Amino acid sequence: MSENDKTKPIDLEQAAQLIDALERDLAKVRGGSADVQRLRDEVETLRNVLNSPVQRDHWVSDSLHEIRVLLDETVDEAVYEGMTISRYAAEAARILGL
Repeated sequence: MSENDKTKPIDLEQAAQLIDALERDLAKVRGGSADVQRLRDEVETLRNVLNSPVQRDHWVSDSLHEIRVLLDETVDEAVYEGMTISRYAAEAARILGL
């Protein structure tokens, strides 16, 4: 059994709701740091994966993990801009079953 076969199934609807909320809040962040841009890019990537006719839980899982990492890296700038990083990080972890 491969490692991806052991991955907990992802609730794609919850992932889509998380991405919707992240997109709304990221639109409010005026900062143009590389970390914020990477977070925006990863959110867009996950949006594309969720809208793809071929969906793979491990793609969604990988993207959610990357978003969690990026949230940790962008916490200072995003908190300054009023984003609630901890809420998004906790929601991503819950969806991932962590």
